[in-house]
Amino acid sequence: MRKNNWACFLLILAGIVIGGFIGNLFPSTWLNYGQTFGLADPIVFDMGILCITFGLTIKITVASIIGIVIGIFVYRFI
Repeated sequence: MRKNNWACFLLILAGIVIGGFIGNLFPSTWLNYGQTFGLADPIVFDMGILCITFGLTIKITVASIIGIVIGIFVYRFI
């Protein structure tokens, strides 16, 4: 049986979300230790009629890494 790559992607994404949620539940523990990178201020293109704003910030914490590992572990046993 061929495994579906979308299932792996969704399980990893769910692990990131659940890990981030757990990290926010315990803000003063080692689970919330991590690094934030990306654009601090969004880039704005204002062309008069159309205004486009680009911005991206990614926060990687210990809890989200644990969530990724658990997502991959669950995928292997599906």
